[in-house]
Amino acid sequence: MSSAYDYLQQNAALILGDIKRLVQAQSPSLNKEATDLCGEVLQSIVAERLGVAAEVCHQEILGNHLSFNVGNGPQLTSILGHFDTVWDIDEIPMIEKDGKLYGPGVLDMKAGLVQSIWAVRALQQTGGLAAHSIRFICPSDEELSSPSSRQWIEQQASGSSRVLVAEPAVAETYEAKIARKGSGRFEVHITGRAAHAGNNPEEGISAVLEMAHQIIYLQSLGAPEIGTTINIGVAKGGGKLNVVADHAQLGVDLRVTNLAEGQRVEAAIKACVPHLAGAKVEVTGGMTRPPMEQTPQNLALFKQAQQAVKRLGIDLKGKSVGGGSDGNFTSALGIATLDGLGATGLGIHARHEHIIVADIPLRAALIAEIILGEDMPQG
Repeated sequence: MSSAYDYLQQNAALILGDIKRLVQAQSPSLNKEATDLCGEVLQSIVAERLGVAAEVCHQEILGNHLSFNVGNGPQLTSILGHFDTVWDIDEIPMIEKDGKLYGPGVLDMKAGLVQSIWAVRALQQTGGLAAHSIRFICPSDEELSSPSSRQWIEQQASGSSRVLVAEPAVAETYEAKIARKGSGRFEVHITGRAAHAGNNPEEGISAVLEMAHQIIYLQSLGAPEIGTTINIGVAKGGGKLNVVADHAQLGVDLRVTNLAEGQRVEAAIKACVPHLAGAKVEVTGGMTRPPMEQTPQNLALFKQAQQAVKRLGIDLKGKSVGGGSDGNFTSALGIATLDGLGATGLGIHARHEHIIVADIPLRAALIAEIILGEDMPQG
């Protein structure tokens, strides 16, 4: 076992305490005040454990984004981790029970963020950081598809040799995430013409009927055999039973495995045309995350990581997953990116969200060893 792992085991109680501090600082993505207070807690943890202050990217509406630079070595590794959550204030409690810590955002992804901080601290304390510079990139809006942080993330990651994403490991198998689907969000706004449903329905244009035609068209664009899926998650229209509906709206979620598919389907969605004479169809939105594909750079980093964590007795496996992360952005820039290096547990975005407490030191050590892995001879 490594000296970093020994150090992390010795400090397991402190690491868990820091995770609890960050989870207790609840941070719903749309609550700027709460999210900024959580950011202040994160700054305190980093200052205490790594001795550096944050560079703050101020935001007017959403929470401020934070970055931290540690070390002066020539090899720049960025560690990417958001601190916003999907949970409203006090929606679920933090509870430690049966070797698990439950709480809002504990798995997605506050534990992984704290584990990463301690991984770097372990390298500081055991002399492993000399050749390395570490940049923590911590956005506040990932759960909203990163509307205010994408460009900032790309700027922060620029010049990195690799990006390690501290999102949770694959559920139950604890694999790394070596590819992720890209995603798009669209709204289809439909305008018809109101009329009395009994006296003169022929004078109306049903936006709801037009919506049905659009649903069939949109679903036809999917290609599940190659991983392209379309979900109509919102469908609403009209208002009164005796009135021909003059308005309707669809919310569309798109997932693709490669950029070409994203371009194909985005163009097709934006090309929606009315089926009913006189109806109007307007599409807003677009692709929000490019796919994280299995590029040569990403696969090389994964193989390097597999070799590095053998020192911990870990046989690291990789898996392609459907959900996206901010790692999609850095991968699309051509920077080697490896995801799913955070906490183990279950229940992302579910009320039973939790981490496995006993795994905390080992998962932190995994990140430390991957950082050190760049020093290993390749071949």
